[in-house]
Amino acid sequence: MTIGLGLGTSRFPFSTGKEYFEWVEFCELGSVDSIWQTDRLVSTEPMLECMSTMAALAGATEKIRFGMNVASIALRDPLLTAKQCATVDLLSNGRLLPAFGIGSALSQDYKATGIPTKRRGKKADEALQLIRRLWYEDDVSFDGEFFHYQHATISPKPENRKIPLWIGGSSEAAMKRTAKFGTGWLGGIDSPEQSKIMVKGIKVALKDTGRHIDDDHYGASFSFRFGNPDEESARKASEGLRARLNKDPSRYMVVGDAGEIIKRINEYIDAGCHKFVMLPLAGNHREMMMQTRHFIEEILPEF
Repeated sequence: MTIGLGLGTSRFPFSTGKEYFEWVEFCELGSVDSIWQTDRLVSTEPMLECMSTMAALAGATEKIRFGMNVASIALRDPLLTAKQCATVDLLSNGRLLPAFGIGSALSQDYKATGIPTKRRGKKADEALQLIRRLWYEDDVSFDGEFFHYQHATISPKPENRKIPLWIGGSSEAAMKRTAKFGTGWLGGIDSPEQSKIMVKGIKVALKDTGRHIDDDHYGASFSFRFGNPDEESARKASEGLRARLNKDPSRYMVVGDAGEIIKRINEYIDAGCHKFVMLPLAGNHREMMMQTRHFIEEILPEF
């Protein structure tokens, strides 16, 4: 079973775009599996917009794959999103890893803009269906609750004729959505225990849809740091997770040495996850490069 270890960014830890692309180049030269960008539009912390970042990565890299972790599709227009993904995939020679979820109802993206959260799951389902059809079909008509298309088409199509569609979320509805539309599942802030529940639930739901997802297309995301819990980046992350989850954050992040990080990866593997978006806890360019160097030298060789 192939294990893919990618790196992601949430809060933008760099001072300039040049620093970011130095890190991207370092990841590519270091054989990191993939690069991922968290999606958050409204934020007091610096956060890159994920689709723009995908386009930038397409031009800045040659081999490494990249994706969004995960884009809130209920906030986005499916026609524009399908077109953006197809364009980026073509320009990157088929390296885009599209991943979508519905976004939390508590998200500031919804609150600040007054966008209704009611039935956002249904809206997401319609959008996912349309995106998938637009990638593969030449004449798409659709009459739904939220979207109404007549003879829509996009061209060019994605370069990857089997372009994946990863689905995020940690609910029963996310299990069903993945089983109905996804080619893979990518967990967000989930413990190994919750990831195991999700993987098993999706496999049960697949029996109802009659579809198949490869065993190595289940993924997990978690934060890590080589260091100790008293360091500022680790302490802030722990406090933020505790406030957000209202529980002990230790099962959702790892701070320690390579052995502790590898142990946590193996716990997710035992839960059925084989693809990873690992988010270095770093407050600036120097720390990000240091964390990534440790990751490349001490974690990648083990898998």
